[in-house]
Amino acid sequence: MASIRELHEQLTKKERSAVEITQEALDRIQALEPKLHSFLCVTAQQALEQARAVDAKIAAGEEIGLLAGIPIGIKDNLCTKGITTTCASKILENFVPPYESTVTQKLADAGAVMVGKTNLDEFAMGSSTENSAYQVTANPWDLSRIPGGSSGGSAAAVAAEECVVSLGSDTGGSIRQPASFCGVVGLKPTYGLVSRYGLVAYASSLDQIGPFGRTVEDAAILLSAIAGYDPKDSTSLKVEIPDYAATLKPDLKARKKIRIGVIKETFGEGLDSVVEKAVTKAIEQLQHLGAEIHVVSCPNFRYGLPSYYIIAPSEASANLARYDGVKYGLRVPDADNLLSMYTRTRASGFGTEVKRRIMIGTYALSAGYYDAYYLKAQKVRTLIKQDFEKAFEQVDVLVSPTAPTTAFKAGEKTTDPLSMYLTDLMTIPVNLAGLPGLSVPCGFDENGLPIGLQLIGKVLREDQLFQVAYAYEQATNWHLRQPELAGS
Repeated sequence: MASIRELHEQLTKKERSAVEITQEALDRIQALEPKLHSFLCVTAQQALEQARAVDAKIAAGEEIGLLAGIPIGIKDNLCTKGITTTCASKILENFVPPYESTVTQKLADAGAVMVGKTNLDEFAMGSSTENSAYQVTANPWDLSRIPGGSSGGSAAAVAAEECVVSLGSDTGGSIRQPASFCGVVGLKPTYGLVSRYGLVAYASSLDQIGPFGRTVEDAAILLSAIAGYDPKDSTSLKVEIPDYAATLKPDLKARKKIRIGVIKETFGEGLDSVVEKAVTKAIEQLQHLGAEIHVVSCPNFRYGLPSYYIIAPSEASANLARYDGVKYGLRVPDADNLLSMYTRTRASGFGTEVKRRIMIGTYALSAGYYDAYYLKAQKVRTLIKQDFEKAFEQVDVLVSPTAPTTAFKAGEKTTDPLSMYLTDLMTIPVNLAGLPGLSVPCGFDENGLPIGLQLIGKVLREDQLFQVAYAYEQATNWHLRQPELAGS
């Protein structure tokens, strides 16, 4: 499938119709879903209606935006009015939101065509998309392996060309890690750049919605469409949103020299040697493109993981208290009393990982343990943020591997939660500090599995991340490779 800009040109020149492009995506979804399982819900009828509306505008001589007529997948924790939003949980199996999330409304207004809702780890809690209550998504590069998580469905759908771009959410790496595992571009924006209104909350101080694309430009175009202030979100930032795609250049020499810092704590023990080699080679390529390379230290980086697994579950235990069988979602019948209804509904509706995190969070917030765990984790969060601030006094952009390994086999880590949590080792500190982070493909291992390079930027400097990633992308051919599944 072509890029956003290529498809836009085909539409405006009337070489293809939006209905044809949409039908091609729907046909591909129908062909691949029996083995890929990226989508929980395919919205074929609505998608074709949206496509016909775009074609009518073109026929009437009206101008259309870049996203008009472009097939897009939406992670199923974003509320879509009149369309089931399950968060891949049994407790929301039949929940149909009465309102639209801000980001999906913006996309609808831009003429984008939603082809379906993508699979995820239940309530975005997981790193492999194996925690979905409905299905396990496969990695398009190797169907026996996981696509990453929690936005595994969105990443796999883009990699397999079931849609052009997609939306995910990132709480501790849930966009960047699956982007790395599936060989696509994924961005977690600065906290507050994109409205969270209509995003079903996991950990409110960490969650952020972001784009997936097969190219840096596609991700940049999608971010420009969804970013911006929203009075419905109290954490939304009042900032001007640039055209992120307009300033992309094929090298880094045409402007002031960009200083790139290599975080030394992200290399060494625990990092797969093949991943280390690919990332090191990518850093050398960035230097060749005109970047100035420095080694920097973020000494508290390694404490991100334990801090996150106190803070995120604590916020989750509060956010998920609303699922009690009273207001919406699942209600287990024949309960003896109100307390019995609560406990039986939650026991039946929530999966193992969600229950585990609720219990961890509740314990960390309980009397006698709040200071020992939650408060201490927040103090460490501040130290991690300060480390980044010091590093950015020396450099403009930081780099690291996105994940310590390539995609692992399905079922390999399901009985070892701690091993699963370690896959987010590189990405979590970025969320704790509220910074933007981007993963771009930078190679493949001996099994033909993608490897990702993580770029970390200063607050609201997504433009700089896109510029560095685009220059690297244009100098390599990783983004041009396709999984064999793509030819199915």
